[in-house]
Amino acid sequence: MKKFMSLIICLSVFFSAFTIVASAEEEIVLNVYNWGEYIEQSTIDMFEEKYPYIDVNYTTFDSNESMYSKIVSGAASYDIVIPSEYMVSKLIQEEMLAELDYSNIPNYKYIGEAYKNLSSDPENKYSVPYFWGTVVVIYNSAHVDEADVADKSLSLLWNEKYADKILMFDNPRDSFGIALTKLGYSMNSDTDSQWQEAAKLLSEQKPIVQAYVMDAIFDKMESGEAWIAPYYAGDALVIQETNPDIQFYMPTEGTNMFVDSMCILNTTEHQKEAELFINFMCDPKIAAMNAETVGYATPNTEALNLLDPEITENELIYPDEEYLKNNTEVFINLPQKTQMLQSTLWTDLKIISAEEGAETAAIDWIDAFCIVTIAAGGITAVYFFIRNTKRKKLWKQ
Repeated sequence: MKKFMSLIICLSVFFSAFTIVASAEEEIVLNVYNWGEYIEQSTIDMFEEKYPYIDVNYTTFDSNESMYSKIVSGAASYDIVIPSEYMVSKLIQEEMLAELDYSNIPNYKYIGEAYKNLSSDPENKYSVPYFWGTVVVIYNSAHVDEADVADKSLSLLWNEKYADKILMFDNPRDSFGIALTKLGYSMNSDTDSQWQEAAKLLSEQKPIVQAYVMDAIFDKMESGEAWIAPYYAGDALVIQETNPDIQFYMPTEGTNMFVDSMCILNTTEHQKEAELFINFMCDPKIAAMNAETVGYATPNTEALNLLDPEITENELIYPDEEYLKNNTEVFINLPQKTQMLQSTLWTDLKIISAEEGAETAAIDWIDAFCIVTIAAGGITAVYFFIRNTKRKKLWKQ
């Protein structure tokens, strides 16, 4: 009987151990939602090699607003999202983020103090900075006159000489931020009249805008289909690699400085694994590799020491402190009233664009119809003229 009980106990221990091992090696899918063109793919491969039981499902968005709409709709489930500071603040306010366990993120110590305790997350409970950067004006030097960029102004985006060759952000926060800055107002204004003025300015620009775009900027600027656009500095470098005629500058009127951070949604079932991913991306060697490929500024102080000085000394990627202090502004989460006004003004602007496009298409169709009708009438007239001429000849004969 004792031998039988011993056998039962041994089998129980064996199967318990087997269950633990099997559970530990059970594959976990970690859903990461990030901006397009914003990671070195090999870093994901390296993470999966280090943690073979974790499979990273990496998908992208093109704006904070589209990311927010997707997660709020519940159309997809994500573990990690990488929004900008004002959206981090919004997600915290709406209780959508999980509080981080920093015991699983020891590499957080490499994040510079300048990027901690941000207004979007003052106690560093919900976010770990990933990259930071600024918005610049991009132009094709083969087509844009140097005299028109000499003052490095936002006015280039309103220059009628380049009608139909200008692109604009396809999201309201960035587009209105540029318009407000050009008018001399704060990007974070909560004054209705200032937003109305900004909307008027964007409306005046609209007839010369070829398209409102996000990631489509790569194809349009690289191919030369468009010549001028505002966009994020890191992406401008990527475009420049394909088209060496691409140049860019920091606007003298000022610009937006952004900090994108890694956050975990509170709906996750894999918080520890998500924290392992964040920790991995904060490893100095990984952060340096990522920064070298992506072209954005890293908040990782040790990673900076590993980068080529040619990168860290590029003032368009790492602007000097004076410019950052005096000429940049970080977006904040706007009051609800202002958000609603922004949404209404943006919708009105885009609807007008759509209506004008439809009207132009209708005019083009009418023109085509008229041309075909006239051509058909002409052919018919010629036909009857020839037929009548033949009849006259036959009658005379």
